[in-house]
Amino acid sequence: MRPRFRLLDESLIKQILAEAFHVVADPGVRVAPSVFDLLRGAGIDVHEGVAHIPENVARAALASVPRGFSLYDRTGQPAVRYEGNRIHFDPGSSCLNILDPKTQQPRPAQAADLVRLVQVTEMLPQFAAQSTGTVCNDVPQEIGDWYRLLLVLWYSEKPIVTGAFSAASLHILIEMLAIESGGTDKLRSRPRAIFDVCPSPPLNWSEFASQNLVDLARAGVPAEIVSMPLAGATAPVTLAGSVVQHAAECISGITIHQLAQPGAPIVWGGAPAIFDMRTGRAPMGAIETAMLDVACAEVGKSLGLPTHAYMVAGDGRLIDAQVEMESGMSALLGALAGINMISGAGMLDFLACHSIEKLVIDAEAIASAQRLIEGIEPRTKSLAVEMFERTGLQGNFLTLKETRALFRQEQHFPSPVVDRGPSGMEDRVPGILERAERRVEELLASFERKSLLPECEAELIAYAASEGRKAGLEGLPEILRPLYAGDSGL
Repeated sequence: MRPRFRLLDESLIKQILAEAFHVVADPGVRVAPSVFDLLRGAGIDVHEGVAHIPENVARAALASVPRGFSLYDRTGQPAVRYEGNRIHFDPGSSCLNILDPKTQQPRPAQAADLVRLVQVTEMLPQFAAQSTGTVCNDVPQEIGDWYRLLLVLWYSEKPIVTGAFSAASLHILIEMLAIESGGTDKLRSRPRAIFDVCPSPPLNWSEFASQNLVDLARAGVPAEIVSMPLAGATAPVTLAGSVVQHAAECISGITIHQLAQPGAPIVWGGAPAIFDMRTGRAPMGAIETAMLDVACAEVGKSLGLPTHAYMVAGDGRLIDAQVEMESGMSALLGALAGINMISGAGMLDFLACHSIEKLVIDAEAIASAQRLIEGIEPRTKSLAVEMFERTGLQGNFLTLKETRALFRQEQHFPSPVVDRGPSGMEDRVPGILERAERRVEELLASFERKSLLPECEAELIAYAASEGRKAGLEGLPEILRPLYAGDSGL
């Protein structure tokens, strides 16, 4: 039996969907001129930039979405499965800042920071996928999207959760993925990456977002809707009302996407939050935000769709008890909800900052959540009677063959980030931040980059260098060697 956590009953889910279908028809959804003809061709009324989507058209689009699909690693093996209650985690993405481990202060993230983040993520089995985790503030802004992806492709074999900040860069990202995959057909059949696409709340698919949906659908590259209703500010103040808005934004985005290419893979996802009326902030670590994530995913699951959410993030500005309490709690809830991809690990300060040290701490919370959802299994024919027959009341279970054979299946063994050492053995017990810093350095020291095929490496670097020259960047020599903290070569 797999443990599950649910917030919504069937009647409430039905009401949420009924109201979401009503909302996308009236008042409708603001869309970009580039998709007017696409929508009108399906019989959707578009007036003054607002599309009024009939329920039957929306339901037909939802029905054409694949109920499951895979992301593949560099070797062409399926590594992430979006389907049912399968869960996966990836680090949060697109942070402007990194928490400096020496000063414990945020600073603008550099390309070398992203490389370190990618290398550590590559070594942690809790993360099934990478992300383009930070903005590289030391490269020209106009090449930032594809430069981040280039670094991840260069140093990682795992699937990637990414996205584009501009329409102009999307085709470059897709071309880079095609080069690394060995061609557009191989990329379509074995996608290495999924692209986040964000509507603007409430109910607005901008020119950039609308075109992204169309281009990704036609390229056969999976898309992941990241709807971000802010309860009380850009969405209804009630949690249920915000879930309705999230559903309406996902339904309308999926309609655009499926009209462009029926059957293209897309995910019902998001990063909803509450609006804190005292501070004007959007706390990602609040329990209500986690409740929104779970509820929104439940609605998507009721339709049989793949799901995503932003969780495992904290709001404090330091790695402390508050941040890890918030992150661990939401990691557990996301796993129990069976959300297919859970993004956000490593993030703090309301998603404004990334920390590699927090990432390795979050990995321990994720490992515990993963163990929980495995549940309790009867691994022996007799659960305990036969063992008691051999030990009697002496209780020396350490001597039994079952103990030696089964303890690794029954127990998760955390890394040294988690303190389970004997007491009184050291004059000073290092705190969790110090233990996390040691763990980061150990993982970086053991990382070994695995090369692409020589012809793919050469083509990828040549393509990137060519695009870089258009932005005034002369060459990419530093990409060919490992980068560590303090290396400013990029």
